Amino acid sequence: MSATIDIYGAGLAGCEAAWQAVKLGVKVRLFEMKPQKYTPAHHNPAFAELVCSNSLRSDSTSNAVGLLKEEMRRMGSLIMEAADATRVPAGSALAVDRVLFSQYITDRIVSCPDIEVISAERDRVDADTVTVIATGPLTSDPMATYISETLGCGNLHFFDAAAPIVDFSSINMDIAYFASRYDKGDADYINCPMTEEQYDAFYKALISAEEATLKDFDRESQKSLKVFEGCMPVEVMAKRGYDTLRYGPMKPVGLIDPRVGKEAYAVVQLRKENREGTMFNLVGFQTHLTFPEQRRVFRMIPGLENAEFLRYGVMHRNTYLNSPDLLSPTYAMRERPNIFFAGQMTGVEGYVESAGSGLVAGLNAARRALGKGELILPEETMLGAMAAYVSRGGVGAFAPMNANFGIVPPLGYRVKGGKAAKNEKLAERALDAIKDFGTGFEK
Repeated sequence: MSATIDIYGAGLAGCEAAWQAVKLGVKVRLFEMKPQKYTPAHHNPAFAELVCSNSLRSDSTSNAVGLLKEEMRRMGSLIMEAADATRVPAGSALAVDRVLFSQYITDRIVSCPDIEVISAERDRVDADTVTVIATGPLTSDPMATYISETLGCGNLHFFDAAAPIVDFSSINMDIAYFASRYDKGDADYINCPMTEEQYDAFYKALISAEEATLKDFDRESQKSLKVFEGCMPVEVMAKRGYDTLRYGPMKPVGLIDPRVGKEAYAVVQLRKENREGTMFNLVGFQTHLTFPEQRRVFRMIPGLENAEFLRYGVMHRNTYLNSPDLLSPTYAMRERPNIFFAGQMTGVEGYVESAGSGLVAGLNAARRALGKGELILPEETMLGAMAAYVSRGGVGAFAPMNANFGIVPPLGYRVKGGKAAKNEKLAERALDAIKDFGTGFEK
């Protein structure tokens, strides 16, 4: 009889874990509570639903997340297969049509004969079964309680914020224009330029706008609200200082307004949300403002004065573990090695990072079920560096972390050509290290 593992959650991490496990000859029971029950941020019954941006960020291997994606491609990632098949133009970034992306993954999972999909919410783990918990940053209360109390993991909360999406046809292209920064790559971004006077009025409206009440979430967690820097609401960022946005998501550098032949005082960028280019999201404008306030304030942006909002920004709770006290570099619990975690709950932050943790956890869960040794990837790889960070943490209190070159070991020698050249060497080293780990993973 073949080995079987359980996986809880059919998000990015859970689907990737399931895919990797069956490639090693293990059968998977994949539990997903949708469509019987949804979190406050999920609405699509399909798997691997993208609830924040539709961008998987840079696709260049000289960028840390671009390197991570290439490592995952070389290890047979389902998530990367889906992303490459459903991508939309986004300059040097990899963005996807979120509906096609989720449906692609769903179709691959449900058609796999070695994966049994069970529509049910789980609130405990079968102690005799190797299990991957990939229930995500919006884990349901019963499962969160079990993880915290029965498994003794504890938990921390922070809040993610998602940006609004507008209808392309409602954007005033007499004011807005297509361009990429410094004209690099294709001109896939819409740019809305602001004068100093327009920025001043917008800034004052933004910092005084009404924020939404977090009605659907744990009220106790509101008292110690923690916002991860990589997904900070634009209004929170603005309150840090008058020019904070002009050095962040509204940076005008490298964007020439064709109407006046020079850079604007500030620029709001919009990125394609789907292949057809009928929907665009406001880049870096994750927000927690009320819907009427979003409509009022964001229509002050030149070119968006008549914008039709197809989806307003929303804010939702994330739950993650104090993983350095709990998990090994395989994402298994040190004290309960039959139980693995994957996804943002482990303290990796981002779509690709979540899927990457699922890849490593799925392989190791399958290997444990088969009685094989654990697979710990080299820390020179981004996959291995993330696993090492999760299991060890950094300086001070543990906090979620995106893929970045700061978590990989240094080269040990100087590279001429600056940061970009050094990153290219780090990427070369990582891809050389990952090549020994094929689909059999017998290393």
